[in-house]
Amino acid sequence: MALVECQNVCVNYGNYQACKNVSFSINPGDYLCIVGSNGSGKSTLVKAILGLLPVKSGQIKLDKLHTGYLPQQNNIQRDFPASVKEVILSGCLTRGKLFYSKQDKQNAAEQIKNLQLEQIENKSFSELSGGQQQRVLLARALCAAKNLIVLDEPVTGLDPVVTDELYAIIRRLNKEKNIAVIMVSHDVHRAVQNATHILNMNKEPLFFGTAEDYQKTEFYKNLSHVEVCETHLCNHCGNDCNATHIHLPGDYSHA
Repeated sequence: MALVECQNVCVNYGNYQACKNVSFSINPGDYLCIVGSNGSGKSTLVKAILGLLPVKSGQIKLDKLHTGYLPQQNNIQRDFPASVKEVILSGCLTRGKLFYSKQDKQNAAEQIKNLQLEQIENKSFSELSGGQQQRVLLARALCAAKNLIVLDEPVTGLDPVVTDELYAIIRRLNKEKNIAVIMVSHDVHRAVQNATHILNMNKEPLFFGTAEDYQKTEFYKNLSHVEVCETHLCNHCGNDCNATHIHLPGDYSHA
């Protein structure tokens, strides 16, 4: 039985059509990366799947109560005044609870161990590095997840080493814990290396299928080259990232 099923989903912002006729399904253990240029509807689609945006037409089937969500980080989240343990435990409240049960606390402790956060669990979240914060927020998402996590650009602003570490953690969760993954990503190369399936968006689906089949398409073959951003402040994404950028046909997108 599919964990997520989208049937001809359309999403509008007023008169602007952000997503059009999106259809796909995700089964237990799948790892889907949603790729595409800026403005292609990737994050909009994810928010619609999670019920954070209304759909104009079409249908979405998802068990929201057992889905973990890691949104794009902002400065308010980075400065959140709570301990690592408190942030992770707060993931249990997404089920509509007002108080933490013994099982919730055991769940949080398991995720702290699972993501190797024992040494920093009593530290303030705001004092952590970007990579550590993302691991904490991933642990928080896992507290809410039964079999699916949704990640929106989880590696933005992280250096390549930390990015590889986070991808390795997500891949391990997918393979060893059988947790299905939906990830929005600009990093097409890492996407095909880690995911089982690719959804290439440009407001509507250009491709949906296995990562292996995607590598045979012109969309993937037309990736011209990779350029490392040498400046401290990236001219393309505006982030202090020293990041890698990938040229896509007709676009210059943050990776």
